[in-house]
Amino acid sequence: MNEIKKIAILGSTGSIGTQALEIAREQKDRIQIEVLTANSNADLLIAQAKEFNPNHVVIADENKYLQVKEALANDDIKVFAGNKSIADVMEITSADTVLTAMVGYSGLLPTIKAIQNKKRIALANKETLVVAGELITEMCQENRVSLIPVDSEHSAIFQCLVGEDLNTIDKIILTASGGPFRGKKRSDLAEVTKAQALKHPNWNMGAKITIDSATLMNKGLEVIEAKWLFGLNGSQIEAVVHPQSIIHSMVEFNDGSIKAQMGLPDMKLPIHYAFFYPERVNTNFKRMSFKEVNMLTFEEPDKDTFRNLALAYQAMNNGGNMACILNAANEIAVEAFLKDKIKFLQIAELNEKCMQKVNFIQKPSLQDYIETDAETRKVAASLV
Repeated sequence: MNEIKKIAILGSTGSIGTQALEIAREQKDRIQIEVLTANSNADLLIAQAKEFNPNHVVIADENKYLQVKEALANDDIKVFAGNKSIADVMEITSADTVLTAMVGYSGLLPTIKAIQNKKRIALANKETLVVAGELITEMCQENRVSLIPVDSEHSAIFQCLVGEDLNTIDKIILTASGGPFRGKKRSDLAEVTKAQALKHPNWNMGAKITIDSATLMNKGLEVIEAKWLFGLNGSQIEAVVHPQSIIHSMVEFNDGSIKAQMGLPDMKLPIHYAFFYPERVNTNFKRMSFKEVNMLTFEEPDKDTFRNLALAYQAMNNGGNMACILNAANEIAVEAFLKDKIKFLQIAELNEKCMQKVNFIQKPSLQDYIETDAETRKVAASLV
């Protein structure tokens, strides 16, 4: 089973992308990098391309095209620019697995193109399923494409379900660290700063996902993603706060048994698992010691204080394009908070207003999702 894995990394300069390349470096006899893409970090993309020598490189920011093109002029690497090119490269690459690690809605169209070209998807871009879960799952079935989750929680559920095809799930339990404001009430959060919100207690992540973790929106998006990944309804998806981040998630079966996947909070493990599934390949990752982990605790999430989690359940239960509306609104709201244009609690308030204002479509097409995203961003921007 030692065949070479040919990998495309969409979002190679972000947190997930750089960790994926650490794995490629450690497993250089087993992994060949075919495609690297970045949004605007041209310097890091160039350095990555020179080290891993992919066939194709894409810089989404077209203003950075000449910089990347000239830097790689003496390398046998095809350089493209623009968001459309990220999707287009999926038609010509020989990669067999695509790690979709782009941030937010931008990952949707490249993921669709990769599925249409029958690439296995290692999904780190949860927004793809949040925005268009029904469409994506249908496309995977039609094209017989495997979709392997990379989020630590969904990877945990996926691992717990291996070998359980014939058995009935009662529910899944997604764990959340609680973020930097666990235990706080609304009155405590009225004046929290960007710097405070970016201090996650357990995970080192990009700014967008770190703020989403602080508002519990990240857990809300994962709840919606889980519905589509595992074919469940809202009543079968529970979220619990687990501050130690050792149990990454659990599955409860119809006989009352619960399986949990455990490990240190390290995103390299689920990335590595997705690359090599169903094989487990030896790693030099740090191992967990039960001598050091002497307490595992669980709490109910506070959906009144952290309103985004309640909004995510509402969007999931409403169906249609409502989760697309919530996701687009949240991307604008988080960006506004990071630019000090709105306060922390206003993120959820803006999201809820957009869910009330934007046109609801019960059975959306891909074009409906695209138009919903654009409309919501305009409405959200007007509310900032």
